[in-house]
Amino acid sequence: MTCQRKVILEELRKVNTHPSADEIYQMVRKRLPRISLGTVYRNLEILSALGEIQKLEPGGHLKRFDGNPHDHYHIRCTRCDRVADAPLNLQLSVEEKLQAATDYKITGHKLEFVGLCPRCAHNP
Repeated sequence: MTCQRKVILEELRKVNTHPSADEIYQMVRKRLPRISLGTVYRNLEILSALGEIQKLEPGGHLKRFDGNPHDHYHIRCTRCDRVADAPLNLQLSVEEKLQAATDYKITGHKLEFVGLCPRCAHNP
């Protein structure tokens, strides 16, 4: 784990806002002013491949990152693109039911919930 990668991971795990790479870059620059945006992008991809973070690519929108590497669901606001954790635990039951109903060996799934966040819902 390089120093830069460690700082990126620490900064991402401090927040639960699911920031974009550009937002993470701004956060990391406070500690590492000489880091480049390319370095941040590259390290986010590596951290994602290593299973240290999650890379979220909701419905063709801006790629976001989650410091929580464990399987969980997200909900995205269709107006402002805010992403939040969805407090549900369906993973195993959904995958087990689908595996039992098909010839597929289920190795995972992605499910995106969409709606309006509280701020957007109150400001039409």
